[in-house]
Amino acid sequence: MGVSEEPKSLLADVDGAMCPSRLVLEHVTSRWGVLILIALRERSYRFSELRRRVGRVSEKMLTQTLQTLERDGFVHRDAKPVIPPRVDYSLTGIGEEAARQVWELARWSERRVPEVEEARGRYDASRRERATNPSQ
Repeated sequence: MGVSEEPKSLLADVDGAMCPSRLVLEHVTSRWGVLILIALRERSYRFSELRRRVGRVSEKMLTQTLQTLERDGFVHRDAKPVIPPRVDYSLTGIGEEAARQVWELARWSERRVPEVEEARGRYDASRRERATNPSQ
């Protein structure tokens, strides 16, 4: 099968400046995208529950991020026709896969905090040293 005959998804290349996978990566790894995906790994959430679970996210940002993740097929929005209205958010199959990936990255970052803080300390000390001794 020639390159032109391969499915479009196999031709995606995140290194390509115009590759659509870059936008998918941006959505999944955004600050709120990561935290929403991780939260939804636990269970489905109503909007207000999810906002409390994620913490420090505005209603506007939570709404925008959920809409983006829903549009990309990672999140399922289930609006129930009841009064008062009830909307639940959960992960789709591809959303579960993405959530596992960002969850692993989040756990890795938690484990590496001490090393990152040490590196920051060395960097900051070096910057201070250069500021006080510009000839070096």
